[in-house]
Amino acid sequence: MSAEPISQFGQSPMRVQKQIQLPFSKAWQISVRSIRIRLARSIITAGGIFLGIAFYSSVRASSLFPIGEGPEAIAEANRQTWLAVMALLVCFVGIMNSMLMSVTERFKEIGTMKCLGALDSFIVKLFFIEASLMGVVASIAGWFAGWLITVTIRLFTDGVRAFGPNFLTGSLIQMVTAVGIGTLITLVAAIPPASRVARMPPAAALRSEI
Repeated sequence: MSAEPISQFGQSPMRVQKQIQLPFSKAWQISVRSIRIRLARSIITAGGIFLGIAFYSSVRASSLFPIGEGPEAIAEANRQTWLAVMALLVCFVGIMNSMLMSVTERFKEIGTMKCLGALDSFIVKLFFIEASLMGVVASIAGWFAGWLITVTIRLFTDGVRAFGPNFLTGSLIQMVTAVGIGTLITLVAAIPPASRVARMPPAAALRSEI
């Protein structure tokens, strides 16, 4: 009985592809390069995050200033909060669709990486890193845009007296919250595309035509 060739990792050639473990730094480099190559697609995806977080931030920034009392003021605040939640849901759907299209465009690239030995977990890691980068950057920009618009309007209408002693602290808390929500939405939206491409056999990915 002939012996099966053994690789330097002590496994047969058919099993070498399942043993390759690339470091996180390599995954980071590939993700950043992928964003640069597909800059237009990345801007579209980040734009959805930016708009959703900007609207959410503008609504939340209003709470940093004194509001009127009574049921009408409370009802108006609840309506604005509901609109912000709906904007984030629309943002979530848009990001997922954009990332699904991005995955479809990269079938052959992912298939080639799998044939060279990349693990499914490594492919998923790539998409999560890309989603995290776009989520953080777009969320910070969106928060600042929404916050700046609201603050500027208040400054012109009410003057400096509208800014209370807890304004800066409240703004920082809202920034952290907005960035966390934007990043979380992007990561959750990346789960279906990443799972889809991770389950796809390499041969099927290479045969795909866009």
